[in-house]
Amino acid sequence: MISLSFQEAWAMGVPQQKLFSSTKSFKTHLKDMDNNNYIMPDISINNISKFYENTKIFITGATGFVGKALVEKLLRSCDKVDAIFLLMRPKRGIPVEQRLKEFVKNPVFNRIKDKNPDAFEKVKVIPGDVGLPNLGLSDEDRIFLIKNIDIVFHSAATVKFNENLKTAITLNTLGTKRMLELCEKMEKLKSCVHVSTAFSNTDKDIIDEQVYKPSYDAYAMINLIENLPDEVIESISSQLVGKHPNTYTFAKALAEQLVLEYSGNIPLAIVRPSIITAAWKEPFPGWVDNIGGITGILMECGRGTIKSIVCDDKCRMELIPVDIVVNTLLTSAWHTVAYGPTAMRVYNCTSGKLNPVTWKEFGEYTHKYSLKWPSKYVTWYPGFVYRTNTTVHNVCTMLYHNIPSALLDVFLYCTGKKPMMLKISRKFNQALIAGSFSSTNEWNFESASYKSLAKAVENAEDGEFFSVNIASNSGFDWDEYVGEFVKGVRQYILKDDISSLPKALSKLNRLYWFRIIFQALAGLLALRMSIAYF
Repeated sequence: MISLSFQEAWAMGVPQQKLFSSTKSFKTHLKDMDNNNYIMPDISINNISKFYENTKIFITGATGFVGKALVEKLLRSCDKVDAIFLLMRPKRGIPVEQRLKEFVKNPVFNRIKDKNPDAFEKVKVIPGDVGLPNLGLSDEDRIFLIKNIDIVFHSAATVKFNENLKTAITLNTLGTKRMLELCEKMEKLKSCVHVSTAFSNTDKDIIDEQVYKPSYDAYAMINLIENLPDEVIESISSQLVGKHPNTYTFAKALAEQLVLEYSGNIPLAIVRPSIITAAWKEPFPGWVDNIGGITGILMECGRGTIKSIVCDDKCRMELIPVDIVVNTLLTSAWHTVAYGPTAMRVYNCTSGKLNPVTWKEFGEYTHKYSLKWPSKYVTWYPGFVYRTNTTVHNVCTMLYHNIPSALLDVFLYCTGKKPMMLKISRKFNQALIAGSFSSTNEWNFESASYKSLAKAVENAEDGEFFSVNIASNSGFDWDEYVGEFVKGVRQYILKDDISSLPKALSKLNRLYWFRIIFQALAGLLALRMSIAYF
């Protein structure tokens, strides 16, 4: 038997599958995997919803986009779950009990409110915070979780690309360590799923479903942020992050190292979603909950306020609908038990190779449906250009984004309203810059484990209700999906009822002719200036 410690084996580059020879094996039936990563299932749990019967589930990050959809799906499709406990912290002076009441008012739960409003009695709140020692849990709550929880979903994280390094590591790396330490003590734990990101290893062109050795040891980074002054950490941040595009992916890569280590004692799985976007089917087509990332950019493209995007339009996009992510989380927890955890599985939950769409195609669909489903909040006639030249992009940003926003702010100020347009414009300009790494590169995400999961779900008795298939044979069509996405932004983000569509279309038509007249006048002015010059 190998006598190396985990850290020693890791440092020597021993493959992760061999690291378990010196750790405790899982307390469940283990069967050898063949070359296709397939194990004969435990047929006694070939029903996914039945797997969740009478279970107590603990979720971190439930108030986020994925978290809300996960809770909704559990209540709707796994209705015999015993209880769902949400780790939640007070926010802006609002206690957790009040936050829970606001949480269940979200439109994502409308189907449940109509059919089974009593289901919300199963949702309980546990005060805590992944940013605090011991997750900020009281002794009583900690003991309760240790003795009662069956399944854990850890999705709490800061997803800000420009987060300072200390905060990113505290929440995304150290917070994960604190969760794993709790899970290791849980007496009834059957499965724990860690939500990572497909972009945790973007220094590689081909990204397999395995945990890669990070550039720095996770424990060393935790020790660093706990002991060095903030200004020192900030001064060396870019050097530490290295080839990672931001602190978010760096901290997530470190967290994966910890998950791999603890997988010797805990039945763990890692799900790596790419850019998470609006729902494909569930709970409603186009449902979306925030304006982060691509959603905010799509919204502003539809409003006509974004005219230039740094992007190589030949590259594949890596988008994944939120309901596919949720189904992957639920089924990976089931898969870990039903198909036996001989080694921790990593699932690359991505679409690029299974059902590709380029930035050019996505942009054409966005423009098409922005004209078909305009919002009453449309500001300029929609239309944008992809550019790889950042200098030209910066000039266009000044001309088409910042100057018009500043003029609008002057108008707002003169009419007694609060100027805000330039601030909003700068916010979305920062989002464009932060997203330029993914819009000018592409990766090959391997998906053997993900395909194995999809096959297992397909063979389950109730697999049709938990499908994770987004391949071209799944019926998923990017053209139709972007149409629902645009409508979803209109309905759920802008709160714009469909009754406003006729007026919005009329406004769009006026903006179109204003654009034509403006371009004609600008052209005449340029012609006269050139004639006068020569």
